[in-house]
Amino acid sequence: MNKIFIVGIVASGKTTLAKQLSEQLRIPWYELDAIVHHRIESGRTKRTAEEQLEIIMDIDRNGSWILEGTDRDSYQFLYQMAEKIIFVDTPLKVRRWRIVSRFLKQKLGLEPCHYKPDLHMLRMMFKWTNDFERNKTAFEAKLQEHGDKVVRCSETKKKRPNGFAAP
Repeated sequence: MNKIFIVGIVASGKTTLAKQLSEQLRIPWYELDAIVHHRIESGRTKRTAEEQLEIIMDIDRNGSWILEGTDRDSYQFLYQMAEKIIFVDTPLKVRRWRIVSRFLKQKLGLEPCHYKPDLHMLRMMFKWTNDFERNKTAFEAKLQEHGDKVVRCSETKKKRPNGFAAP
């Protein structure tokens, strides 16, 4: 059985890595944002911590899983549940570029998103990234509590022989 928690800040490459591992290991992956923010006809609504726990426990009962998301108070229990914790620690300048690039692609309709890609959201992504950088030492100390089951991944793209980066 595989129970993998992929954690990192916005634009670090969590989803890309989760998709790749899901395909390679043939186990389902879930975006924690989709568990936290439930889609309804009129938009999105935030689930309570209890509702989030219930959904995650249902996923866990089904066996192997990959869950990916940012570090939130409402699912700290995932650090204990996971057999492997992957911290996607992409360099800050790469994440900043990805935030801008993703925003432009979403505004042009070239990339789907689960939220409204407006200037407020763009500013929030930069705020979350800056907050993460300020508190990174404390986050890394929390990860150390989980010892050998933590893996740090600083690059999520592999180079193909022809020089093009794989998604």
